[in-house]
Amino acid sequence: MKTSEYVKMHRFSNLTFFVFSSVYCYAARLRRIFGCEESHDTHEVHCSRERSRAAWQIIDDYLMPFVEEEGYQISTDCRLHPDNDLFRDQERHKIHLDVNEWRCGYCKKSFRAERFLDQHFDNRHYNLLNVNQSKCLADLCGALHCDFVINSNLLKAKCNPAAAARNRHLCESLANSCFPISQGPSARRLHELFLRQFCDAHTCSGKAKPFPRGGKKQTNLLYMATSILLMMLLPLFYLLYYLYQRDMKQETQVLRRVSQVGRKAKPS
Repeated sequence: MKTSEYVKMHRFSNLTFFVFSSVYCYAARLRRIFGCEESHDTHEVHCSRERSRAAWQIIDDYLMPFVEEEGYQISTDCRLHPDNDLFRDQERHKIHLDVNEWRCGYCKKSFRAERFLDQHFDNRHYNLLNVNQSKCLADLCGALHCDFVINSNLLKAKCNPAAAARNRHLCESLANSCFPISQGPSARRLHELFLRQFCDAHTCSGKAKPFPRGGKKQTNLLYMATSILLMMLLPLFYLLYYLYQRDMKQETQVLRRVSQVGRKAKPS
């Protein structure tokens, strides 16, 4: 190969590399500007944010409605208390404005998806996490059936007796520590409810399922379904009532005409 041709090819390859590198860097910059990507100077946290979120959602949906109904105050020593969730403060600072718009409550930066906001928390607001204390709510996922909520098909998977026994033991320890039966009638009722709601399903018999007492979501769905049904039936009721009244008026007018014709037809 001639030297001039080699030099041209070398220059062309360098130019191509420069162009692609520039385009890649520019695209990465745009992704950061529009909230699609954060720089990757992440800090390692040995706690799953996703599973912690699932655990708290379960607590909020299937336990807290009953706790609030009883007027019971969960102790901070209970691992189910909001203060014992490593990510609770950050989760409270999530602002969901629209389907594709999330905002950081700390610095007001906007993102197109929740996962990008999670990355932002990990990168920019790591200092707000109290990582010195053991507050990983995801550690309770075995007792709270997080896997069932994340993927309900797992309930049909082959049961591991050892894992079921381990999760049941953790579940019962939560019931004992969070709702001591010595604390009064409310604590006793919540202790019993927690066993039925969460612990009974930790078995390989397949007879019990998680959350048999229902929760917040079921109540909201039932309320919405009832409201929609009433809204659909109300116009139908008024239409039937209107038609009934109209027919009654027409029948009354016919009877009056018949009566008047009968009186006129009588011989004088």
